[in-house]
Parts: sequence; C-alpha cells; structure tokens
Amino acid sequence: MTTTSYGAWPSPLSAAHVAAGSVGLSWPRLVGDTGDEVWWSESRPEEGGRYVVVRRRADGSVQDALPAPWNARTRVHEYGGSAWTVAQGDLVFAEFDDQRLWRLADGGDPVALTPEPAEPAGDRYAELQVVHDEVWCVRERHRDGVVTRGLVAVPLDGSGVVRELVSGSDFLAYPRLSPDGRHLAWVAWDHPRMPWDGSELRVAPVDDGRVGEPRTLLGGPTESVVQPQWLDPAALVAVTDRSGWWNLVRVDLDGAVTPLREAPEEAAGPMWVLGLAWYSVLDDGRLVVRHGEHLAVLSQDGSLRDLDLPQTDWAPMQDTDGRRVVTLAASATTPESVVVVDPDGDSEGAGAGQVDVVHVSAAVPVDTAWLPVPTRETFPSVDGRVVHALVYPPTSPRASAPDGELPPYVVFVHGGPTSQADARLDLEKAFFTSRGIGVVDVDYGGSTGYGRPYRQSLQGQWGVVDVEDCVAAARGLVDAGRADGDRLVIRGGSAGGWTVLAALTRTDAFAAGASYYGVAELVRFAQDTHDFESRYLDGLIGPLPESLALYEERAPLSHVDGLSCPVLLLQGDEDMVVPPSQAELFRDALVRKHIPHAYLLFAGEQHGFRKAESVVAALEAELSFYGQVLGFTPPGVPQLELER
Repeated sequence: MTTTSYGAWPSPLSAAHVAAGSVGLSWPRLVGDTGDEVWWSESRPEEGGRYVVVRRRADGSVQDALPAPWNARTRVHEYGGSAWTVAQGDLVFAEFDDQRLWRLADGGDPVALTPEPAEPAGDRYAELQVVHDEVWCVRERHRDGVVTRGLVAVPLDGSGVVRELVSGSDFLAYPRLSPDGRHLAWVAWDHPRMPWDGSELRVAPVDDGRVGEPRTLLGGPTESVVQPQWLDPAALVAVTDRSGWWNLVRVDLDGAVTPLREAPEEAAGPMWVLGLAWYSVLDDGRLVVRHGEHLAVLSQDGSLRDLDLPQTDWAPMQDTDGRRVVTLAASATTPESVVVVDPDGDSEGAGAGQVDVVHVSAAVPVDTAWLPVPTRETFPSVDGRVVHALVYPPTSPRASAPDGELPPYVVFVHGGPTSQADARLDLEKAFFTSRGIGVVDVDYGGSTGYGRPYRQSLQGQWGVVDVEDCVAAARGLVDAGRADGDRLVIRGGSAGGWTVLAALTRTDAFAAGASYYGVAELVRFAQDTHDFESRYLDGLIGPLPESLALYEERAPLSHVDGLSCPVLLLQGDEDMVVPPSQAELFRDALVRKHIPHAYLLFAGEQHGFRKAESVVAALEAELSFYGQVLGFTPPGVPQLELER
C-alpha cells in the first residue's frame, strides 16, 4: 500500500479509458414478429461520436445495421431523441448531416424518404412510428429563423410527399395511434412552458389517415403529462404529476382518469429528448415500471411486484413485444448494457424475473476495487431546505493518504437544471476518486426525482438555490470531517456550468471551478439559444423585458469583480444550445482581471463532447488544473498551461 497525498494517488484508469468507456447506448428495440432480434444505438467516440444502429440477429450474431459514414441522430430540439425505427425489416433513420429521413434495406444503399429542405438541415424528424406504409413522426421545420413543429406522415415508398397530420402547438411529442387505428394520441405544450412545467395529453379521431379535431384529456399549464401509451382502443396509460409526483394513471376516452398507483416517488422524469419511455404495457395489461432501484410489474389493481435482478439503475428507454421488455441497465460497478427482461421467467418459477444481457457498452478497464460505490445522503441547506446528493469517496486498493490529511472534493453539478444524478458506473467519477479526489454529485433544488415542489423550488431562483445547495453539500462534508474545506472545487456542464460560475463569483466556498459549455450571462443567451429553451428563463429567472435588471444582476458575468480563484472553461465550437460566445465573454472578463484561467475550444463538438480525443483532452486538462490549484501533481497527465 502506497502512502501519498490525496490527488496524487497512482491510478490505472486513464482518460483514454474513460473515453473508450463512454460508448453510449440508447433506443433499444425488439424487432420482428416475435421480437427475435434486438436493435440499439451506439455513440462511438473513436468514430467521431457517430451514432450507429446495431442489431443482434436471432442466431446471436451482432453487426452494424448502419454502415459508416451514416449517422443516425436527430437535431429536433437540438437535444434530439429517438431517431430511427424498423419498417418492413428495413432501417428508417434521420441522418445527422442533412436531417432527412432515409430507408436502408439490408445489403442496400440508403434511399431518401423526405425531400431536401429549403435550408440546410431545415427539416428535422424524430419519434418515428410505423403506421401501415408510412412513418408518423414529429417534424421540426426551420425557415428564415422561424421554427415550427407538427406531426407528419412520411411515405415509405420514397415518393417524398410528406403529409401534415397535426399542427397548432409550439411543441409536440409521443404520437401514438390506437390499436384499432381510430384515434391518435400525443402530448403538446407551448411557450413559455417547458414540458415538465405543463403539457397536455390530446386525442383526435383518425379517418382514412386524416386526423380530426383534438380533445384534451389530461394536463394543463401547471400539470406535466408524459408518455401516453394505449392500453386498449378505448383507454390509455399516461404519467401525470397532478399529485405532486409523476404517477401512473389510466385515461379513458370519455375523460375519466383513474390512478394506477399513487406514491411519493417518480414514475417518469423530464422530457429533455423525444421518445423516452419509463414503462411498458404488456399484452395482458400489466406494466413493467421502474421502482426505485428495481424493475417491477404493476398490475391494473395497483399491486406491485419487484423483479429480483442484479442491475440497480434502469434507463428511461424501454420497448416491448408484449411479453418481454428490452431496456438499458447498469449498477455502480457494472457498465450500461442492453438487456432483455422476461418479468415472468426464472429457473424456479417464482416470477422473480429473468434478464438476458445482450450487449455491454464497454469492458471495465480496471478491477472493481478501483470503482467508488456511492451513498445517497442529504444535507441541510438554506431556509430549512434539504439537499440530496450522491457521495463518492476516494477509492483505491493500493494507496492511502498520510494520517490526518483530509481529501479534496469536487462537486459535480448536473445540467438541465431539471435533471438528476444517477448512481450507475461512471468512469469519469472513478478517474478522480481513484486518484484520491472525492466526488459529491448534488441534486440541488430544481432537480427531478423528488416531486414537483422540489423541482419547482428553482423557479425564479436560478443562480441562488442551486448555488446554496451545492455549497451546503460541500460544507456538510467538511463539517462532518470528511473533506478538506480549503480544497473544494466545483465542475458542471451547461446549466451546471452556470451554477459553477455563479458559485465562484458569489461565494468563497471553492478554490477553483471548471465550466463545461456553461451559461455566463443571460440577455445574450436568451437571444442566441435555440427555440426549445428560448423561454426557459421565463420560469427560472423571469420574463423579458420586465425582468431585465434581474437578468443582469443574476449573471455570473456581472460579478467577476468578486472572483479571485482560477477558472477552467471548456467549449464546443458548434454548440447551438450554449454558444461559444458565453464562454468567451467570461474568458475576456478573466483576462481583464488577470485571473488564472484556461479556455479550451474543441472543434466539431456540439453540446457535450462526443469525440474520444476531446474527452481525453478535457479530462486531462481538468485534472492538471485541479492539481495546480490544490497543490498536488497528478502522475501521467500533461500540465495545462494557465493564462492570466
């Protein structure tokens, strides 16, 4: 056992390992009449972040269904979502470069299904649903700076004649045709609301492929509805937060709403991307749902049976053949995998469930002894609030610190801000903890997972409550004698980057901070950001122009004079969500104050880094940055040059 200072522990886990392990799995599907094939998406850093559709055939062989250089990724809402489906055995997908829909037969070449748009990538498609000889989906249209959306039907024959089915709302999601083909259901909402603030479940009659006048069955300005699924031709299942928690309900076409299970826990989450599925409806009417760390079977009478499976973290992406579900699962020490779950199958017939691991995202490059296992903890915050967090202690089987030394901690701030920390294996966190740097991943007020009031606590308080809660979690560890109060740093991306910059300019709690594509000011951000979030600040801060003074006062850029610690800024040059101008405005302010800093701009990266070389460079720069600020030399990492 080596004795050396926290932060300088030798670790076998490199930034290259983290990049290789960041292969992202998404959108698993059961394909074929009997669901005998499993398809899914992979984002591959070593291929420049290309999204590849992969299939496992009935004989167990695995192959790419989408050859290079094709990239199945949609830009709807800029965050994207479900971008492909299988129609008559062929892959139908949205190509990232031109955003058109294409059809690819096995062994053939892709054939365009949608016309070339009037503007580059001006027509975008997501949430593809096969309806007879068409694909029904969401279309987002960009024309001369104006963005509109609708539900459309795209013929599979390649004629390119796209029919509009539904319009009239700023945003639409979840187009779902009833089993008898007589009704279409979808979710709609309008500016300035975000979908987790208020949305509506609408249903309209369908006659000969034409959609009639809609009715609203559920939801409104202060009620969020997500994921409608047809239970039978006369009733749907949906998730609503009208109880204060996202709970499952049955919704009949006559308007009757019946709770399926009311509990102080979330059956769904925020709809940041299109197509998310937190539950599946089986042929017999039972539902496979997420329940804490379990998958569970929910019967129509409200009874719940947890499945006894080894995985503990379940992604909000499910598909079913009516008997089994395919989803993504992980744990604190096992990587994300595509799994097929039979809720009634096991060797002893006890109904505990059976899981088939179809594909593992990447091999774990180190022994599990190097991987931190988090604890869920709460800390007291301002005004009697309680903040939730996951705490990852420094973890190494081969190193320890000198007696009496306390570890540095880095506060992870998730984006959104309407998101939630998860406890699945994260090699990025292990990159730090294996070197003797603790991690606390904070679910500050505004995070999902704790009910609507907790989520709404950030309304009008962005830059205040999130900062207070991150400081409270860090100081809670210091007060408990678990962290060195002089060696606390904070890092986050997007909205998390905003919280980083706000915490650094408004408090003295942290010795340094790293902002990944973070928001630095608000007036220009509101003008420059994309349509989906263009009115998000109405709720988080206030509407413009009435709240202009508050926008200016709340912005970290307005408080750089109160900053004295170093800052690391990391940014993608093609980011349309938080444009590079945000990082560059803050960089310029740091230059004027002669504050030590570094600004790294990554070519070809959007909102979130997907290329292996970007992930490696960013992570090594961040570790070197912390070492220089906190007084340790991380072995094997090139030194980042700081400017003043």
